[in-house]
Amino acid sequence: MNLDKSILEPFISNALAEDIGDGDHTSLSTIPEGQTGKAKLLIKERGIIAGIDVSIDIFKAVDAALMIDMLIQDGEAVKPGDIAFYVSGSVHSILKAERLVLNTMQRMSGIASTTNRIVKILEGTGTKVLDTRKTTPGLRYLEKLAVRIGGGVNHRFGLYDMILIKDNHVDYAGGISNAIKSAQNYLKENNIHIPVEVEVRNLDELKEVMQFGQIDRILLDNFSFELLKEAVNLVNGAYITEASGGITEDNVLAYANCGVDYVSMGALTHSVKSLDMSLKAVKP
Repeated sequence: MNLDKSILEPFISNALAEDIGDGDHTSLSTIPEGQTGKAKLLIKERGIIAGIDVSIDIFKAVDAALMIDMLIQDGEAVKPGDIAFYVSGSVHSILKAERLVLNTMQRMSGIASTTNRIVKILEGTGTKVLDTRKTTPGLRYLEKLAVRIGGGVNHRFGLYDMILIKDNHVDYAGGISNAIKSAQNYLKENNIHIPVEVEVRNLDELKEVMQFGQIDRILLDNFSFELLKEAVNLVNGAYITEASGGITEDNVLAYANCGVDYVSMGALTHSVKSLDMSLKAVKP
């Protein structure tokens, strides 16, 4: 997997500095310097593993001499008792990296596992699941990476790679048509080429968007199932459709059955349970 080092390296550096401070005094006081050993990453819960490749970068950032023997790849299904990898080398280095590796992998694997369950629910519907910007500050890259590993699709990464005209933009701009017109003028004047999506709150706004045009995707926010089906029929394939608002694992199939192209779920990243795993010493 090709990781974006320009994002990953500062994250690892900052996270290690936050954890280690002026030294791992527990390890320094209890384990002789220079002692070598081996540890295993033990899976304790069923799910989809994510963060294996990231963990290698974490170990190598702590100590380039550490050796990692990977047994499972990102995106594979795991179960209790599985061993994802072995790491060997300086015990001090292994213990320095332990918590950051676990925090990252548990979080990413929880997201990948939840995403994968949604993807399986949606099989055969033609609808795909999107993430959102409702991510943990500083962890967006890793959390969105985990969504992809789980089989989901990334929505925009930030405010810079798509224009998404939401309800507040519409209200401040004086209406949907004004907002779309201003956005298109802005893109043209600044020679920016990014897609434009517009959120609509009702069928009247949807009709206005379709009459004005000049957009790529329509976000149907907090629509009832009945209105969502009617909206999809009105669009009739002219634009990409996305449903959002209150979508959960329990009701996502009902939303997909309304015929939308995408469902977006903030819960993929803001409400997931981490996957249980631990790093255990391997006794000689």
